[in-house]
Formats: sequence, C-alpha cells, structure tokens
Amino acid sequence: MKEFRYSRGATPQEAMTEVAAVANSSFLAGGTTLIDLMKLEVEQPSEVVDINSLPLEGIEALPGGGVRIGALARNSEVARHELIRTQYPALAEALLSGASPQLRNMATVGGNIMQRTRCYYFRDLSFPCNKRVPGSGCPALEGFNRIHAILGASERCIATNPSDMNVALTALESVVRVSSLDGERSIPFEEFHLTPGESPERETVLKPGELITAVDLPASSFAANSLYLKVRDRASYEFALASVALAVAMSDGQIAEARVAFGGVATKPWRARNVERVLERNQPSDELFEVAGKAASEGTRPRRDNAFKVELLERTVVKALRMLRQAGKMGVQA
Repeated sequence: MKEFRYSRGATPQEAMTEVAAVANSSFLAGGTTLIDLMKLEVEQPSEVVDINSLPLEGIEALPGGGVRIGALARNSEVARHELIRTQYPALAEALLSGASPQLRNMATVGGNIMQRTRCYYFRDLSFPCNKRVPGSGCPALEGFNRIHAILGASERCIATNPSDMNVALTALESVVRVSSLDGERSIPFEEFHLTPGESPERETVLKPGELITAVDLPASSFAANSLYLKVRDRASYEFALASVALAVAMSDGQIAEARVAFGGVATKPWRARNVERVLERNQPSDELFEVAGKAASEGTRPRRDNAFKVELLERTVVKALRMLRQAGKMGVQA
C-alpha cells in the first residue's frame, strides 16, 4: 500500500473542503472496497478523509411518503429495517444476497453505490486496463471474459457493475442526494452510473468533491410488490452472473406498472424498459413471462466466454416473474 495522509471530517462541509483541497483524495466510509483496492495499489489516493463520524446513518420515512436512507447506513441495518423489508423488499433481498454478514456490517449505502468492478484485469496491475490507465487497452475483450458484460459495453471496456443493491435501487426508481461546496443536487439513480463508451475511467456523474449524503426511495404503487433474484456460481459470498430486480403494480388482473432492472450482465445497473413494455397492460401468464424473457436479451453482445449469459438472463427473468406470482404479489390491486 502506498503512503497516504489520513484525516477526519467533523462535518460534511469540513470533509468536502478537505477533499477539494487535496488532489487525488478520497472519502472513507466502510472501506470494504477502497481499502481492498488500496492494498492492490489499484487505488492510490494521496489523502483519505474519514467521514464515519458524520450524521448520515439514519433511515426515516419521508413526510410525503417514501423513505430516506443516509449514505452511512450499514447494509445489514438497511436490510433488516422494518420499512425496507415491508415496503421495499427487493432492496432488502438484494442487500442480503451480497458479500458476507461481516462485510454487510461494515459496508455503507454510499460506498455500495460507488462499488467498483470485480474485473480481474482491472484489479491486477500486471495487465493494462482502460479504467485504471485510459488508453492502455482492455485485455478482457479477447481474454477470459466469463464474468463480463453483454449489455452496455464498448470497445474500451466490458466490465460489469458488481453491486446487488444498485440493481434494486434502479428498479425502485431511487434518487441519490449529493452535496458539494457549491450546494446540493438530486440525481435519478438510473442516470447516476455511466456506460463506459470512450471513457471507462469515468463511472458515475459525480463531480470531484461531491459527497453522497442519502438515497431517497419514493413512494410507489409497485415497490411493495418487488423481489430480487440472483444467479451465481455458489450460494453465498459470490457476485452475480445474472440478477433481476422486479416490481409490479396490478389493476383489474393486469400488470399496470412494471419495473425491471438487471445486474451481473451490464456495465451499469441496467433498467430494462423493453421488458417493462412487454409486461404492462397484460395479464400475468407463463406465455407472457416467456415473451418477457426473450425481450431481456435484446441488444446483448456476448463474447467468447460469456455467451451463456444470454440464455441465463432470459431464464432468470422468467423465474423472477414466476416467483413474484407464486408469492401472491400479482394479485394486489394498484
């Protein structure tokens, strides 16, 4: 690990001022990603500003409906919170499917949003990587690419976003609240992460020095009728090969609204609007679910080792829809 300066921010303003004053500095929350990457020398901040003492850990109902989750709320705390379990079950399930209990006890919501890819070429300094060094190349394009993206990739990068939580937050139409020395702004979650395009080193729309302070979960007719399904190589402590966050609202026996997002298959948490259009204004049936599954793979671009993800994604969508129906959540009126 390279030498770095450590400091603490007593207030959000102080922490943001410190980060803005020192080039190549980073906020430190749970550290489950940052410290790992610092040990690998993938991340080499000149200063780390500890924000764990900031009052950003609350989980509270909003006056107009919905829930606000502080950026420093721990993943395990969010997953077991009554408001989340009952009103936003897809989020609770996504959090519980990630990492281990020990890591969930440390990892924060803000840190999870910023979680970086698990691409083995990105994490190994012996390989070039356009995310680490723009223009150096992407060995995953022609190398072993079993875990890589089939959606949202470019000729510069095919790495997937690893977060389970991000997939659920996308389907639930969450909003990220951020602060900087210039003020505050709110970012729809679907717009927060970027596809790699020509600049894979830029992964989010955050500006230098901006601090995530909270995530807002809006009140909706579909959030309570939601689930998260993750397919992986083993039952625990493993990243998704394909995952689906699914939420629906019913009216007169039809799917009035559907929200669908994918993980494990795309370079960012992937909102599947084409699948939503297939489902909406139709009655739930096995035939409809199969059509939705086929729609899930539209636009995919598989590589040599990850072509299996195309069918896997289709089957995961069908299974998620069947699970939601079996749970009785396709008979709830909007």
